[in-house]
Amino acid sequence: MNYFIKPKSKYNNKVVDLISGERFDSKKEYARWCELKLMEQGGLIEKLERQVPFELIPAQYEDIEMINKNGKKIIKKKLLERGCSYLADFVYIDSENGKQVVEDTKSKATITPEYIIKRKLMLYKYGIKIKEMIE
Repeated sequence: MNYFIKPKSKYNNKVVDLISGERFDSKKEYARWCELKLMEQGGLIEKLERQVPFELIPAQYEDIEMINKNGKKIIKKKLLERGCSYLADFVYIDSENGKQVVEDTKSKATITPEYIIKRKLMLYKYGIKIKEMIE
């Protein structure tokens, strides 16, 4: 078995690794980043960020009462469900109207049921409609 062959990606995307250490999940995402950087330099957008997390549902815990070795009652938290978050490809301010834009670069294959639920939760919790750049 040859251990140097990279496995084929799930969505046939090509990861882009830059010399600076930055990594993009696809060529499409990297191309969009380049466009957005030019737009920022031209003053069309501002405060451009990559890979911005949004908490959609916090982790769920249960309190458990315990007695420590000194006989003192303590309460520990037991994790019942991990939190759920959405990681935006890009977030920026549209200079024309001053509104925040949350953008995701997608192919049709990456619009999964999980992504659709997260998109709905972003709208419900934050009032943010994700701008999808689909190719």
